Amino acid sequence: MSNTLGKIFQVTSFGESHGPGIGVVIDGCPAGLKIDREKIAADLARRRPGQGPATSPRNESDDFEILSGVLNGKTTSAPLCFFIRNRDIDSSAYEERRFTPRPGHADYPAYVKYDGLEDYRGGGRFSARVTAGWVIAGSIAKQILEKIGVRVSAKIVEIGGVQENWERRIAEAVETGDSVGGIIEGVADGLPVGLGEPVFGKLDAELARALFSLPAVKGVEFGEGFASARMLGSEHNDPYKVRGGKIVTTTNHAGGVLGGLSTGMPLIVRVAFKPVSSIAQPQQTINLQTKEPVTLKTEGRFDPCPVPRAVPLVEAMMAIVLCDFSLRRQACFK
Repeated sequence: MSNTLGKIFQVTSFGESHGPGIGVVIDGCPAGLKIDREKIAADLARRRPGQGPATSPRNESDDFEILSGVLNGKTTSAPLCFFIRNRDIDSSAYEERRFTPRPGHADYPAYVKYDGLEDYRGGGRFSARVTAGWVIAGSIAKQILEKIGVRVSAKIVEIGGVQENWERRIAEAVETGDSVGGIIEGVADGLPVGLGEPVFGKLDAELARALFSLPAVKGVEFGEGFASARMLGSEHNDPYKVRGGKIVTTTNHAGGVLGGLSTGMPLIVRVAFKPVSSIAQPQQTINLQTKEPVTLKTEGRFDPCPVPRAVPLVEAMMAIVLCDFSLRRQACFK
C-alpha cells in the first residue's frame, strides 16, 4: 500500500475502520509552531459521523491524542503522531457478507489484490473513517499556511444535481433506499506566484492526486475545467493588469494555475463525489467462494450522501499539498 503524501511536509496515514484506532504521522513540520488543539477539534467535528440524517449513525467522538512531536504546546520538528481510538465498532454485518462484494465498493478488487487477507471490516483501509487523520494533518497545514497569509476554504455547490434544498434532496434519496453525490468547491487565497514543480510535480497535478485519494471522488477540475473545452481562446485567456502595484488578471478562468504553477490569483478547484455505494435497495452480486449469484441488501451504518462530511476533507488535502509546496520553496517561517 502507498500511505504517505508529500515530500517535505510528509503525511503518513495508519489504522483501519474497525481496528483499535486510526491516525496520522506528520514529518517535516517546522519547529516552534504552536498547536491549536481547538482548531483541530473544530475541523474534526465537521467530519465526524452521527450528526444528523445526512450522516452515518456511527457515534465516534474523534477525541485525539498527541503521541510525539510536541513539547509545551509547540512543535519540536520531530515527527508528530496523532491517534484517534475507535470506540463504536460493529463488524457483524461485514462478517455475514464477507464473500459477497458490495457493488460500487472496493471489496472485490481488494480481495483479489491482497489474496483475501485485507481487513474487510467496515472497509478497512478503504473506509472514509481513516480520513479523520488526514483532517488533523490538514488542520496543522492550515495553521502553517496562515503564517504566510494563505487561507484555504471549501463549500458545497451541488448535491444530487441541485444547488439548493440539499437536505430535502438527501431525504428523498433516503426514503427510496438510495443515495446521492455532489460537488464541493475549494478555494485557496493569498498564494504566492510560482508554487509548483513542472513538469511532473505540477501544482494542479499534485492537488488532483491528493483529492482523488479521498473516498468517492470521481472528478477534479480547476477553474473552468471541462467547460474550458467549449470556450474560445479569447474567452478563456485571463488578461493581465496592475492593481495597487501588483500584477493580477482581470478574470480567473485558469483557476489560479498556469503551466503547473500558481499565478497568485485565487486557486479554485471543484471536486465531484459519486453517490455512496452502500444503499438499502437490493443489488446483484456473486458469492466469491461458490461463484453463484446473490441478491445483496446492504445493511450497516452509512452516509446517504458523502458531501456534507467531505468539506473539511477537501480543505485538508488542499492545505497539505499547498503547505508541502510552500515548505519546498522555504516560504514558511516560525
